[in-house]
Amino acid sequence: MDELLRYDEEYRSALTAVERAKAEKNRLSAAIGEAPDKAVAARELRPKTEGLSREIEEADARAQALAPTEKGSPLRELLQNLPNLLDDSVPDGADAASNVELRRWGEPRRFDFVAKPHWELGERLGILDFARAAKLSGSRFSVLTGAGARLARALEAFFLDRAAARGYVEVAPPLLVSPETMWSTGQLNKFADAMFEDPQARLFMIPTAEVPLTALHSDEILEGAGLPKKYAAGTPCFRKEAGAAGKDTRGLMRQHQFEKVELVWLSHPETSFEALESLTGDAESLLRELELPYRIVALCAGDMGFNAAKTYDIEAWIPSSDSYREVSSCSNCTDFQARRAAIRFRRDAKSKPELVHTLNGSGLPVGRTLIAILENYQQADGSIRLPQALQPYTGFSEIRS
Repeated sequence: MDELLRYDEEYRSALTAVERAKAEKNRLSAAIGEAPDKAVAARELRPKTEGLSREIEEADARAQALAPTEKGSPLRELLQNLPNLLDDSVPDGADAASNVELRRWGEPRRFDFVAKPHWELGERLGILDFARAAKLSGSRFSVLTGAGARLARALEAFFLDRAAARGYVEVAPPLLVSPETMWSTGQLNKFADAMFEDPQARLFMIPTAEVPLTALHSDEILEGAGLPKKYAAGTPCFRKEAGAAGKDTRGLMRQHQFEKVELVWLSHPETSFEALESLTGDAESLLRELELPYRIVALCAGDMGFNAAKTYDIEAWIPSSDSYREVSSCSNCTDFQARRAAIRFRRDAKSKPELVHTLNGSGLPVGRTLIAILENYQQADGSIRLPQALQPYTGFSEIRS
């Protein structure tokens, strides 16, 4: 922040120097025009006006080099790495230990047999294959086969159908996006190390459908009467997980490639925090219908993401961890992404354009929900009983070896 303020002071000082020199040059030019002998006045004052012209040129060059809109400007580099401003309702705290639990739903299952983790269950049932995935692609990939693949497909269809019933418009966006799109939604430059990219094509593989869904209306002015806009997309997502070395290395919890349904809102500014409650409710309703125990926590300041002003995590009960684990983060990004992406609206034809507020949340990830189902619905003989709500989508009620 000290460095940013120093550059900002230099930038403003250069702008002031330009305006001061221009004003003085204009004064001298007026004095020449008003002098009884214009030729004599011009001869006397020209060296000063020429000196002022050089001052203006030099100060303007300094201002341009520091301008926050100028690519390569140190001020721009610092500003674009500043996170969103947090809402006053965000709890204080340095890390996840200070997150605040808001509510729980359902009771974690207590087993009368030794429960197994999902990777053991999946491999014994022949629906998960990590060894062959490693042969194909390396670590942190998986192969789903048979009933496992059908269950994953069923989950995505279930999530999208429920989103449609709640008024979301389904979108099938590109999976490769430009650096400008990544920047406009706050993924660059902060998370560059976590992204897969093709430098020659100048395209990034999306880390979440939040990116193309949020940027769908970039550089547009929307009609206020058409807000909120609610979009849903089921896509593969790609992340290097560079910051998670050694964490959740087994199973499906943290993969380089995974499927997820993403929910995105473009909202009026004054109703965006109400929209956050609705978005979170849409996501948690899926876990209730699948009868999976979960809790909602409000993230504290030290655990917040780069883009968000306020975030709720939805954590499902995972027996192998003997704890709740995150399956969805629902965030209000206020005007942070909209400012970058230039997404605006007019309240009526005569109104000035205003920035929308953007919100996003997982609704839900396929892999992590599959973990919760396998582990919570396992039976003593190693089979899996499926939630009632999913059975019309899978065509079967249990998975057996």
